Amino acid sequence: MSRHAGNVLAVMLDNVVLPNLDELDSDALKALIVEKHILVIEQHAELVSNKTEIDSLKLLILKLQRMQFGTSSEKLARHVDQLQLRLEDLETNRASQPASSIPAADRTPRKPARRPLPSDLPRETETLQPKENACPDCGGRLSHLGDDVCETLEFVPGRFKVIRTVRPKLSCQGCDRIVQEPAPHRPIERGLAGPGLLAHVIVAKYCHHLPLYRQSEIYAHEGLELDRSTLADWVGGVSRTMEPLVDAIRRYVLGATKLHGDDIPIPVLAPGNGKTKTGRLWTYVLEDRPAGSAEAPAVWFAYSPDRKSEHPANHLARFRGTLQADGFPGFNRLYEKGEIREAACWAHVRRKFHDLYEAHASPIAKEALERIAMLYGIEKEIRGRPPDERKQVRSTRSRPLLESLHAWFKVSLTKLSRKSDVTQAIHYALGRWTQLVRYCDDGRLEADNNAAERALRTVALGRKNYLFAGSNAGGDRAAAMYSLIGSAKLNGIDPEAYLSLVLSRIADHPITRIDELLPWNVGLPHTTAAAKAP
Repeated sequence: MSRHAGNVLAVMLDNVVLPNLDELDSDALKALIVEKHILVIEQHAELVSNKTEIDSLKLLILKLQRMQFGTSSEKLARHVDQLQLRLEDLETNRASQPASSIPAADRTPRKPARRPLPSDLPRETETLQPKENACPDCGGRLSHLGDDVCETLEFVPGRFKVIRTVRPKLSCQGCDRIVQEPAPHRPIERGLAGPGLLAHVIVAKYCHHLPLYRQSEIYAHEGLELDRSTLADWVGGVSRTMEPLVDAIRRYVLGATKLHGDDIPIPVLAPGNGKTKTGRLWTYVLEDRPAGSAEAPAVWFAYSPDRKSEHPANHLARFRGTLQADGFPGFNRLYEKGEIREAACWAHVRRKFHDLYEAHASPIAKEALERIAMLYGIEKEIRGRPPDERKQVRSTRSRPLLESLHAWFKVSLTKLSRKSDVTQAIHYALGRWTQLVRYCDDGRLEADNNAAERALRTVALGRKNYLFAGSNAGGDRAAAMYSLIGSAKLNGIDPEAYLSLVLSRIADHPITRIDELLPWNVGLPHTTAAAKAP
């Protein structure tokens, strides 16, 4: 019997009362052994089956999560959730089994990492002194030995305040003229909310993924009645007010000569029938800090009701340069005239081999990952250096590795079935090889399109809470707010502080100097690690 089967039998015997073996005849003893042996085999088969299903589900969920950036159906997210529940159930069952019944190789030790709480948070000390003034054993005098300290993070609801603006009227005793200061401009004409509250509502919706009806409920718990319709009016008013600033971000981003581009599906409520259709949010990112540029990063989002190639063609009609993107066929129209060059993404290539290695521990997938890791190791070394230096290092160190990888891919294909998943992954890389190695010829380019994927993460999180956008106009508003919030984040600026400052100024700000209100021009301090080159 194997050690694993012995462990299973030992666990079973812990909870089973066996008959007195001395009283059993040989036939009864044989029957008992056969019965228990069959039970052990069934238990072992169930464990193996569960482990296989867990591994399969993990791979399927991983692939579906990757597909969420490119799928054409909102049903995928629901499918992932269902699979997650099934996986949770299987893993819970496995966790409930004694550790001795699980093979040592399959045990995953848990090492939760606890980060210290921020030092700048206000702290309130509660001291629990011993009730005894003397030793409970001998009555002796007690002296201080030390302290055990633990910290618990608590939440105190935010506070509202009312600003009363008093404007005295003065009357001239000689001519009866009335003198009075003009009323200050508000971010929203005749609006009740101040710039700080408006910024809080916008950031809660688009950055922290709280729909307006949930915000309304939260405010009600704090004793403030703010209807969802009122909040919606505020969001619409802010969107209108911010249009010139969003347009300034668009001009700034599309004026670059190198961009990262990607798109993501969002469900949109179709008018009339209450069902949803699938719209798209497109993102274009200007991020040259890894190439040593001091130019401020920024991101511009655009909404479209579908994924037709005409949308990126319209967005980038005046763009001239290199677009770093995935292999979406809708982008091919951009490259036809030669005014826009394509740079492909090594992260997409790596991801395919990573999924295969996680699923099957394929030795070819493992070697591909190791070879790609060497390329990324070089990129890590030269991050932040000037383009000429990056190009030189890539020419001398990365290009030989790429040529070797290309040759190895060709040889590997001769050893694989044409229908294998590994073969498909290799063909994916070879099919766009020219675009994949283009970064070696231009020090401004990156090896992957991760800058665009990072910009889309907040959208992917928000979709789970919004369920859908209310209309195409809602998609346009979301794109505008994501542009402002995303650009602030890229520059390491707190989005709420930025929007609050801009909303307090924009009503009186000259439209001809709107660029002064861009995130990197307003003078707010950098508060996040995003201020550094990624």
